[in-house]
Amino acid sequence: MPNMPTRRRFVATLSLAGAAGLVRIPPALAAEGPLETTTVRLVNDGSICIAPEYAAEELLRAEGFTDIRYVEVPSARQIEGLERGVVDFVLFVPPAHIPAIDAGFPVAVLAGVHVGCFELFAKEGIRSISELKGKSVGLKAAPPALLTLMAAQVGLDAAKDISWVTDPSVKPLDLFAEGKIDAFLGFPPEPQELRARHAGHVIVNTSVDRPWSQYFCCMFASTREYVRKHPIATKRVLRAVLKATDLCVTEPAQVARRIVDGGFTAQYDYASATLSEVPYDRWRDYDAEDTMRFYALRLHDAGMIKSSPQKIIAEGTDWRFFNELKRELKA
Repeated sequence: MPNMPTRRRFVATLSLAGAAGLVRIPPALAAEGPLETTTVRLVNDGSICIAPEYAAEELLRAEGFTDIRYVEVPSARQIEGLERGVVDFVLFVPPAHIPAIDAGFPVAVLAGVHVGCFELFAKEGIRSISELKGKSVGLKAAPPALLTLMAAQVGLDAAKDISWVTDPSVKPLDLFAEGKIDAFLGFPPEPQELRARHAGHVIVNTSVDRPWSQYFCCMFASTREYVRKHPIATKRVLRAVLKATDLCVTEPAQVARRIVDGGFTAQYDYASATLSEVPYDRWRDYDAEDTMRFYALRLHDAGMIKSSPQKIIAEGTDWRFFNELKRELKA
């Protein structure tokens, strides 16, 4: 259940964040004025790669929030969670969620958080995406749009050339691990589980393989209405999450232990592996707007959205807070 007591206060969080110098009250807080709300609702989607959100609780308390909730929302339904008003912020995966902006949903993408957590596994004998033509590919929670764009890059039509295995009742990850389907696209903890089961090999790793490794895979977003009504809260939440992203780099073992103790994931070894493998150290360096442009252009070229990249950026992003915090939180 969301908001379990163990998630409300991790024993080690305050001391860890304090040791990293990240719980001190930012000098800018007084100038920013009072919070419009002291409640914030973040997503818990069962994935490990959104560790910065899970690790941000005490940082959020230092920013003045007193009611911090983690709401269980599946990764594929995060935009729906915003639309229904059950969460205030989500991790925005551009290829999966840009179509919502195209459809008119008032998303406000605020920042880039980290790069590359998706990995495409294939069984022996398959060495590249182009060899997936006529093959079966499983997905559990990863966005089909990302695989569609990967396929399009090598001239495949994913709808015609790939046999999709997405029904959760048939357990696509298990089918791949058992050699019954040809490939599987996953994100933490799925790649870590497949490695532990010695299943297949990676043919695309978005942390290191171009062009995917040059862009954010996960971004932070809210709604335009929330940002309009709560600009101070928006900046403070984002500041806490970005500081927590730094903790994932400087204190990965402690962050892994905290998210396990907090009930966000069950296996410490998978959490530790994720924190060592996902590049959490690039949020200051990568261009968030360029990420949106890259994916919007490819989605447009693939016929998956009608809007131009310029329109997507104009209607679906707000970089004010991110730009301010980049200056404030210099390494």
